Amino acid sequence: PAFAQAPGTQAPAIDAALLAKANAGDAAAQIEIGDLYARAAAAPSQDPNSRAAAALSASDYRQAAGWYRKAAEQGSVTGELRLAALYRDGSGVARDMAQAAEWYRKAAEQGDAGAQATLGVLYSMGQGVPHSDVEAYYWLDLAASVKGPDQEKYAANRQMIGTHITADELADVEGRVAAWLAAHPR
Repeated sequence: PAFAQAPGTQAPAIDAALLAKANAGDAAAQIEIGDLYARAAAAPSQDPNSRAAAALSASDYRQAAGWYRKAAEQGSVTGELRLAALYRDGSGVARDMAQAAEWYRKAAEQGDAGAQATLGVLYSMGQGVPHSDVEAYYWLDLAASVKGPDQEKYAANRQMIGTHITADELADVEGRVAAWLAAHPR
C-alpha cells in the first residue's frame, strides 16, 4: 500500500480492491480510505488516557490526511474540503489556517457553496488570509447565490459584512460576483 500503518497499531480494515483503486489514482477510493482512517482516529478508545491510543489516533489522522491530499491534488472538491478541515483542526497535520484557507479556496473556486461561505468567514476574521471585508462579502455573496438549506444563513452573514464596506466596494464586488456566476453556471 502507498501508506503503511505503523507497526503494532491496528489499521482499519481496507478492502484490497478498494486499496488497489486508490493506489491507481481513483479519487473517490482515496477519499473512502481517508474516511476509514478518519473514523478510526475519531473512534473512542478503550483507554482514552492511553499514550498508545493517542498515538494510534494521530497515526490514523496522518493516514487520512495523506489519502485526502492525493484526492485533493487531483481536484476533488471532497478531498479539498476534508484536507482543509484537517488543517483547520490540526488533525494528522500541524494546525495551519493558511493551508486550510488555501484548500477551502480550491473548493470554493470550483463552486462549492460551503467552501465559499467558509472562505468568506475566514476573510472576515483574518484567519489564514488577510482580513478583508470586501473579500468576505464576495465569497459569502457567491455562497448565498446557491439554493440550499444554508442559503439564508450565508445571505445573513453577507449582509452583516456588507455594513463594513463602502458603496463603491459593494459595486465592485457585485460586478465580480456577476462575472464569476456568468463564467460558472451552477
